[in-house]
Amino acid sequence: MILFKRSVFSEITSHAGVVFSTLLVVWLSVLLVRLLGEAAAGDIGANVVFGLATFSSITALPIILSVALFVAVLTTVTRNYRESEMVVWFASGLSLQSWIRPVMNFAVPVALIVAALTLVASPWAYSQIDEYRQRFEQRSDLSKVSAGQFVETENGARVFFAEAPVHPGDELGQVIARLIEPEWLSIVTADSASIHAESNGDRFLVLGPGHRYDLKPGTPEFRMLDFERYGIRIESRTDADNQEAANQAARQQIKARPTMALLSSWDTESRSQLMWRVALPLAVLNLALLAIPMGVVNPRLGRSGDLLIAGLVALLYMNMINLSRGWIAHGQLDFGLGVWLVHAVFMAFTAVMFWQRLRMRRPRRMAAPPPS
Repeated sequence: MILFKRSVFSEITSHAGVVFSTLLVVWLSVLLVRLLGEAAAGDIGANVVFGLATFSSITALPIILSVALFVAVLTTVTRNYRESEMVVWFASGLSLQSWIRPVMNFAVPVALIVAALTLVASPWAYSQIDEYRQRFEQRSDLSKVSAGQFVETENGARVFFAEAPVHPGDELGQVIARLIEPEWLSIVTADSASIHAESNGDRFLVLGPGHRYDLKPGTPEFRMLDFERYGIRIESRTDADNQEAANQAARQQIKARPTMALLSSWDTESRSQLMWRVALPLAVLNLALLAIPMGVVNPRLGRSGDLLIAGLVALLYMNMINLSRGWIAHGQLDFGLGVWLVHAVFMAFTAVMFWQRLRMRRPRRMAAPPPS
């Protein structure tokens, strides 16, 4: 029995390490491609890509650990059946139920790690991500671009070129802007510039002091003026943009809220987020147990079908948790019921799977040979 436990524990550890490393590398690859794309588009700064990747990986670790454990247990059980090692264990007086204890010895610490991540580490990581993005959003379009680069707004109707600031306290140095209006073509120059944001989301480039030169194309009409302070709107948000930004900020805020704050507020959004944080550690244990009977295969048959079905079941489990979270957030499902309903259903499914694998089928009676 001790040899069996050590063998199972070591093999699950080996498979879990390989699966976890693979999933983490895939996740980081996809994440870095997305973040670098956002940096190239100017949505985030290139200097915060590494920080955002680190904090985003912390938020993804609960799912990665859950999937890695499920695949590791499933692979271990399947390999024992494929290579007929299970016959040796059965001949030694063990059964499929004997797998529960060594699997739980590995799954319980993983579930505790996932609980620490979902209840403490992930909210902190989400708050850091939100802080990074808020800092960048507070900067203007021009300040997101290095000095010496051209910036276009309104489909090229306005072009700005800024130099590095010379005086301390200035956001930008000397600025030159070309403005195309329905009747006039304008060139604006200024010694310095700063950004002013209105409450409705509009942003203005405030120049001063400087000069403005207006020319009406096709005519000799020309005008010139000097100014001490001149504002140009460089970014405007529509109501749809503001609503989408507000919704995204609200989603990020609820994810970044500490667990104790969720317990104190106790609204529908807080209850749905709390249900999600509690559900993942329970899902780790359920998936580890479910992988044992689902790993039972016939060595003579192919392996693709069994692995595909197991993956679909695990995917269904996670989707049902997400669906329950949405129902709780919209008030369609009570928190006390939603926090355990999905887990109870899959626990019952696991029990049925164990019963089906353990029950002894009555051998078929062979037909008597026909009389000669």
